[in-house]
Amino acid sequence: MSSILTNNGAMVALQTLKSINSNLATTQSEISTGKTVATAKDNAAVWAISKVMEADVKGFKGISDSLNLGQSTVAVARQASETVTDLLTEVKGKIVAAQEENVDRAKIQTDIDALRGQISAVVGAAQFNGLNLISNTDKTAGTGSINVLASLDRSGTGVVASDINVAKQDLGTGASSINVAAAGYTAAASDALSGAANTAAVALTAAATAPTTNAVVGQTAGAGTAAIAAGTGFTITISAGAGVFTGLNTTTTAGNQEIVYVARDGDTEADVAEGLVSAFNSYINGDSTAVAAGISASVNSTNANQIDITGPNTSQGAGAISVQFASTATTDTTIGGRLEKLSEIDVTTQTGVDSAIVEIEALIQTAIDSASAFGSVQGRIETQADFITGLTDALKSGIGTLVDADMEEASARLQALQVQQQLGVQALSIANQAPQSLLSLFR
Repeated sequence: MSSILTNNGAMVALQTLKSINSNLATTQSEISTGKTVATAKDNAAVWAISKVMEADVKGFKGISDSLNLGQSTVAVARQASETVTDLLTEVKGKIVAAQEENVDRAKIQTDIDALRGQISAVVGAAQFNGLNLISNTDKTAGTGSINVLASLDRSGTGVVASDINVAKQDLGTGASSINVAAAGYTAAASDALSGAANTAAVALTAAATAPTTNAVVGQTAGAGTAAIAAGTGFTITISAGAGVFTGLNTTTTAGNQEIVYVARDGDTEADVAEGLVSAFNSYINGDSTAVAAGISASVNSTNANQIDITGPNTSQGAGAISVQFASTATTDTTIGGRLEKLSEIDVTTQTGVDSAIVEIEALIQTAIDSASAFGSVQGRIETQADFITGLTDALKSGIGTLVDADMEEASARLQALQVQQQLGVQALSIANQAPQSLLSLFR
């Protein structure tokens, strides 16, 4: 039966055409945007995941920039440390040459002074964007290291940033100084020294068996891992009695101290103990009387924060020496560089030459340790940078898998829908012509 009130064929053709047009619009959107999920209405769950991952990609791009900046900064410090090592090696060559008595030691000393000036220039210039990793003379907490943003760790509880810590390796040539009277030594309780030689001078009387005394940095002897406040000063005072040691160079308990270590930010009790031992032995090595007597200091083999002082191993005469430790608060001290002993090298005398050859070895080792530390952390930063680059690429690929359109499939589907659209239009046209045939029945 045909009806002029209800054209079922046209209605079916129209619905089909609408469906085709809708699918065609979706396909055209995929082709134009390149995405199957362009908005939240396309697929809310997938869209939400993709947006979280896109945010992570942006974050990792910032991390990559941070790692590149950190890598450049550390690379400058490493190069400077290696240069300082080479210059110190040249200084050693000059000192060795000065061992020969038939040389112009004054000229050699001039060369050493010039090399020392060059080292200072290298240390001063070794900065990137205003940050110098081989200079650490600030007493402010946290100045002894920098953190390089390395990653973003996502978990169920949120996102946490992780860092690569880069410790400064001070290679400054400036000297530490403590300008305070003996009565003013008042360090924080946690930073104070303990032991007999801290409360009073301890006599190391000459004996057949070498006498010893000790002091502990901190309140308990052990691993020495406790932190020391930056700027806390430590000194060792030497006094000598009558007898065989009348020629020993002594220090004073007031004014500028000669055997000094000032803690840097990040220093532990063990670091202070090692620094004091180095300062003490450096001073002793410059004194022929003390060297001949066998006076020396060392870090205890069991307790990393305990300093052992060994006295004369001879019973000759009635001579004796005394040692006393002291510590002072940060407000009374100035931090010097780890190469500060370079300024004390003097090869114009035989005693100075003998002392210099020992001192330069320690300074070279300091520079080598610094370069090695920077090299290690630079390698770590480079590895992390490569990982972040690969991770970012993987995240981008994962996002693409979720939301990107298959362009080959979309192109084929577009052609098919265009054909269907044409057929739908024709079907609708035919369906609308059917009622016209009813008019022929009334002619």
